[in-house]
Amino acid sequence: MNTSKSFFVVSYRVMEVLRFVLLVLWLLQLVSAQPTTDPNEVAALRKLIDQWNLGSKINLTIDPCTQNVPWAAQDANPRVACDCGSGTNTCHITHLKVYALDIRGEIPMELFVLKELTDLNLGQNVLNGSIPAEIGQLSNMQYLSLGINNLTGAVPSELGSLTKLLSLSFSSNNFSGPLPTNLGNLISLQQLWASDNSFTGKLPEYLGNFTGLTDLRLEGTLLEGPIPSSFAALTNLQDLRIGDLSGEDSSLDFLENQTNLSILSLRNCRLSGQIPDGLSKLTKLLYMDLSFNKLTGQIPSSFEDFALLQYLYLGNNKLTGELPAGIVTPKLSALDVSFNPLFGSLPLNSAKSGLSMNLVGTFIDSDSLMEKNAFGKLQCLKTKCTNKVSSASFSIKCGGTDQTSASGIEFDADSETLGAASLYASPDGQWAVSNTGSFISNPNGNQYIAMTDSQISETLDSELYKTARISPGSLRYYGLGLKNGKYSVELHFAEIEMDDSQSWKGLGRRLFDVYVQVK
Repeated sequence: MNTSKSFFVVSYRVMEVLRFVLLVLWLLQLVSAQPTTDPNEVAALRKLIDQWNLGSKINLTIDPCTQNVPWAAQDANPRVACDCGSGTNTCHITHLKVYALDIRGEIPMELFVLKELTDLNLGQNVLNGSIPAEIGQLSNMQYLSLGINNLTGAVPSELGSLTKLLSLSFSSNNFSGPLPTNLGNLISLQQLWASDNSFTGKLPEYLGNFTGLTDLRLEGTLLEGPIPSSFAALTNLQDLRIGDLSGEDSSLDFLENQTNLSILSLRNCRLSGQIPDGLSKLTKLLYMDLSFNKLTGQIPSSFEDFALLQYLYLGNNKLTGELPAGIVTPKLSALDVSFNPLFGSLPLNSAKSGLSMNLVGTFIDSDSLMEKNAFGKLQCLKTKCTNKVSSASFSIKCGGTDQTSASGIEFDADSETLGAASLYASPDGQWAVSNTGSFISNPNGNQYIAMTDSQISETLDSELYKTARISPGSLRYYGLGLKNGKYSVELHFAEIEMDDSQSWKGLGRRLFDVYVQVK
């Protein structure tokens, strides 16, 4: 028997066993060294996923902060991303996105267990109820988006505790009451979107302290003016949209140093006084809307210096004098000065290709325009009507071809393409239509005409309702040459844009401002 050989074999096997044991110990040590998510946060996240029915998208049979999981990717939706730090075995959830996935119900209290969140995006869902006061516990938050939901009540003052916020969006909800004064603590804000809510009270002066703001949107609210003079300090603004202010008048003086602005919309803000000549210093402007205000005096000749301006809306003011000869700058594609007592000749380059103009309700000599037929007939709006066409009624199929209804009414076609500042008159001269406005927030959506293939219920004339004109600014129809007398005006509506399902696409409300004979 060769004992030395046997001993060698035994020793080799012992070494293999020791090597295996050491490998197991090393793996156990490695696993134990892998950071794991805070168990309280895991439990809270699991409840959120169950409540929002996201179990098929996020698999919590493994640690949610495991490296390279699909739900941590920048473009993932839903998204859960973490910070595992260094020198620690505990990870914390820092990013949570559940965007446009139709989650519903009230904001769950489990959300506020995730105290290390820096980025929370719950936009475009069907969340209801109020924002809980516990939101103030998320003190590390930098980006918070709750826009386009069905949230109600007052904006909680506890939001003012999130002093690290850089971006805050809660537009298009059903919030009411004043904007809390505690929001004045958010001096690091760079973006604030709060449009389309029923806010009341004064436009907050503390917003002028947010000197880092680049984007401020406060349209479609019940807020009152004036625009505070403190807004003059917002010299980093690139996009400013305020609209629909009631109360006291405002001036444009605060804009003198806003030289970074590219989008300026102050529509229906009770602006009064003259347009400052210094607005020409806003050389980066691409879009300016000062329509539906009380501005007086002449349009400054310095408007000829807007080298980049593409859209200019000055309609429905009290502007006088002549248009600056060079107001049609090389980039300008839409000019609206309608319903101002302006006079004189058309500006230079008014026949420029791609330019649309709306001069309805002015005294500007427009005989040379391509739409001169329409403008001529609309002299009725300025002086005594001399149109020889005489009729007692007309009917229009907005946005579509002509059609006869089940009751025999003949609806004229109204399918002419209208742009950002346009006018069209019917071939028989009985009516005309004008449009102003640009879809700056939704440039890829329907442009000026909406249509559907769906069957419209509760009517014998489904086809009548399958098209509609849409406008971001002002849509007007004019009856030309009607006989004197009393008339009935019928407006027929069907909702063909908003989804009628339980999706976020069905959220929103239609508010109509209908004027007939200026009333």
